[in-house]
Amino acid sequence: MAKDGDVTLLHEVAERQLPISRLEPVIGHERYERLASAATRLRSGMGERTIWNVNSTAVGGGVAEMLQVIVGYVAGTGISIRWITVGGDPAFFGITKRLHNQLHGAAGTEPVSSADARHYEQVLAANADELLAQVRPGDVVILHDPQTAGLTRALADSGAKVLWRCHIGIDEQTDISRAAWEFLRPYLAAAQGYVFTRRQFAPLWVPRARVWVIPPSIDPFAPKNAELAPATVRRILDTIGLPDGAADEARPGPTVASLAAPPASGQFQRGDGTWGDVTREAMITAEGMPGPDDPVVVQVSRWDRLKDMAGVMTGFAEHGPADRGAYLLLVGPAMSGVTDDPEGAQVYAECLARWHELPAATRQRVLLVTLPLDDVDENAAMVNAIQRRANVIVQKSLAEGFGLTVAEGMWKGRPVVGSAVGGIVDQIAEGTGVLLPDPSDLAVFGDKVSWLLEHRAEAERLGRAGRAYTREHFIGDVHLLRFAEAVESVIT
Repeated sequence: MAKDGDVTLLHEVAERQLPISRLEPVIGHERYERLASAATRLRSGMGERTIWNVNSTAVGGGVAEMLQVIVGYVAGTGISIRWITVGGDPAFFGITKRLHNQLHGAAGTEPVSSADARHYEQVLAANADELLAQVRPGDVVILHDPQTAGLTRALADSGAKVLWRCHIGIDEQTDISRAAWEFLRPYLAAAQGYVFTRRQFAPLWVPRARVWVIPPSIDPFAPKNAELAPATVRRILDTIGLPDGAADEARPGPTVASLAAPPASGQFQRGDGTWGDVTREAMITAEGMPGPDDPVVVQVSRWDRLKDMAGVMTGFAEHGPADRGAYLLLVGPAMSGVTDDPEGAQVYAECLARWHELPAATRQRVLLVTLPLDDVDENAAMVNAIQRRANVIVQKSLAEGFGLTVAEGMWKGRPVVGSAVGGIVDQIAEGTGVLLPDPSDLAVFGDKVSWLLEHRAEAERLGRAGRAYTREHFIGDVHLLRFAEAVESVIT
């Protein structure tokens, strides 16, 4: 792809500063003091340097959501940090999506060819030209995932300190994943450090001394995770076109002190502290709606084959939950809003076709929901309300980098059923949720969900335990401390 002088490939995501002090009521004084000390040390070590984060999209996925929070908190400590997204054409993002699937070991993925490699390099060379006009020698650049790997050499040659952060992978490499790693290997050789969500994801050729393991985290004050009163849940769900959350009033989740009370029912607090209101509707495919007392099962994820939305639907329809009066909500983003995932529309179409094949009585209990991404915070508030309406939250991925929807569901005090793949294993410890040893076993999946729906007391106990485990391991201070250590490792 030739660079057009009139086209800017890079786009900067506006910074929002978040005070780390707001975490203290959640994590306690001792953890907060450790975080504040680390921030002071990093600010001193950085001097006039800037930390750059570079990825492929500002909305529509876990990496973008993570960066909204991490960049915000780091900026709130007075450290110079910026966030840039790279640009490319559909062919480029088709190549990187195939690499994404191959790193997960997905069979049937077309190998990356030499022509693909040339196109990949050409697109990223054009991005590098623009980026090098802004990055200074000594700056720290954190590149995220395969979409940015080809920028490493140019940035390192310019004097920048480069960390490459990979949010995806599998525990045991296959011939398919090894081929993807061999494609990426020459592009990544110049990096000063490598960050993975699990140590098992790192290929053997990466020097172990330069590997950092940093699981992602949730922000308890982000619009997706902040406390919502039952009336607010009902108002949001009514607005987007889903059944109201009246049942939530009878089973509230645990609470966390808020910065302020919402000024009116239905409003939510944005990431920058201002108030917003959900005004947009979701696109919903449904022939029935649950009543306020009907049990609801929810999976929220991208329309991605590895998230196995179609498998969740089949397991729900054929193995128990649908026969017990439950409803299933499969919830994903509007496909047009996720620019770096060209398969989304195709996967949604496959789910829609499968939905039409369901028996009429079962079809009335399954809803396909796509949420608008016009406003990232509004989208997050929609997800928050939907998860709080759920009796059971599931994440039945076939492969997973981390699957932070698990911790998000646990934080809301809901019992979670997740596949024993990738980072989901790290999030669901014994007694905090339900792990599925084989995510393709739909009968076991259906049995586990049905059991939780029938045993409310045990489900609530799991929800409480899951929330406590999330507070201990997956709140942002843990992430930020490891982030600071990784950055310090390349500037000292």
